[in-house]
Amino acid sequence: METKISWPDGKRFAFTVFDDTDRTTLQNGPQIYQFLHDLGVLTTKSVWPLRGEKTPRIGGATCRDPDYLRWICQLKEQGFEIGFHGATYHTSNREQTIEGIEEFKRCFGAYPGAMANHADCEEGIYWGDARLGGMNRLLYNLLTRNRNRGRFQGHVESSELFWGDICSEKIGYVRNFVYADINTLKVCPYMPYHDERRPYVKYWFASSEGHDCSSFCETISEKNVSRLEEEGGACIMYTHFGVPDFLDNGNVNSRFKKLMTGLSRRSGWFVPVSTLLDHIQRERGRHTVSSWERIQLESKWLFDKTSKTRGTS
Repeated sequence: METKISWPDGKRFAFTVFDDTDRTTLQNGPQIYQFLHDLGVLTTKSVWPLRGEKTPRIGGATCRDPDYLRWICQLKEQGFEIGFHGATYHTSNREQTIEGIEEFKRCFGAYPGAMANHADCEEGIYWGDARLGGMNRLLYNLLTRNRNRGRFQGHVESSELFWGDICSEKIGYVRNFVYADINTLKVCPYMPYHDERRPYVKYWFASSEGHDCSSFCETISEKNVSRLEEEGGACIMYTHFGVPDFLDNGNVNSRFKKLMTGLSRRSGWFVPVSTLLDHIQRERGRHTVSSWERIQLESKWLFDKTSKTRGTS
């Protein structure tokens, strides 16, 4: 499939970020987002609408904190997209997930345009080994020692965690594979795509690896950004801005700051995830992946996962 897209206003490439909300609080989030806003780089910040009833393994603030919600609403007013990361930071049954999605709409005026599953939430939709099929699923379960075999059940109609019908009705884009290449569109030329074998998701999108500051900076090195611009590609970085290494004594990490500043001065289109995906879809039309295309995406992801980029999620 042709990966070349005409970007608005004559821009040469597109760049954005999907930020998983894990660990993000008012103590570590505003510094990063003020920096991005000052650069003119608009991204997608995910949230948990509800405060969980259980102790989280990986926590962070939720929209039930009035001060935190006020800050998130300010981000929305500034042009950032607010995404969904599940109802809360632990597993939620169907009723709780629906409550979380409705709370999201109450807070932000619309249902989520984009979301990503949370690793600690077993209502994850087509997650774990359900992300793959055939031999790739067998290989994944072998590599992960069956830890995620059948664990995620958001798409399983017989499960109390099922919410696939809600997902397909309310949510536009769901994040799937994360790759080591900065040009997300090059490695996943089909995005956003529909997968008939996973019908409860309207459209899937991929991301580029950046789960912490070190890996983020490695992906957006000057060399890689130059190649992204030359290829006219699109990068959707996947990260957790709440991870401690994005700040150094309360200040934005100096390497991250330097690389992002340099990137922002290039001829890039810096818009949130859903805006970027909507544009690709308008340019190219809707795409449903074939079995062979799906195998290619799975195999490349497994290769990245087993290579030096073991953080790839």
